[in-house]
Amino acid sequence: LFIPFPQQSGLYEYKIFGGLADVPPKLCADVYMDLDFRKEWDQYVKELYEKTYDGEKVIYWEVKYPFPLSNRDYVYVRERREMDVDGRKIWVVLAKSVAVSQCPEKPGIVRVKSYKQSLVIESDGKAGCKGKRSRKCVTITFLPFSLQSGVPAFLKDIQKACLNYSKST
Repeated sequence: LFIPFPQQSGLYEYKIFGGLADVPPKLCADVYMDLDFRKEWDQYVKELYEKTYDGEKVIYWEVKYPFPLSNRDYVYVRERREMDVDGRKIWVVLAKSVAVSQCPEKPGIVRVKSYKQSLVIESDGKAGCKGKRSRKCVTITFLPFSLQSGVPAFLKDIQKACLNYSKST
């Protein structure tokens, strides 16, 4: 689902709805937040780390893109919350881009400067979880690659990672 921003900003928002059978929601949230583990299972991670700058935990993430596209990188902060909504336990991850002088742009890599993400994960009422992820980002070239091949592959990869998570930690 594409939602263009109201102004002519070049930004797009997309929403993904999905479910992971046999993956409890807390486990899915734990795997999503574990940056070191993500480097093991996400084939698109080129570089990923978290550092503290001026008292704030900041994440640097470089994503590999297929030729002829340039890699993208993100500098952002995020937080995870566990919520109880009408008796349902929901995990929420919020992220947004930040400018940090200690993470300058790199030649040949496109810096995504306007980035917001919200991820909502809850039980599917069975043994699995369902979720909704919303992202706002720049550059239209990101969308076809991500939605046509990256998103379905990501859902399969994170499900496999979740099922292997307890074995590796």
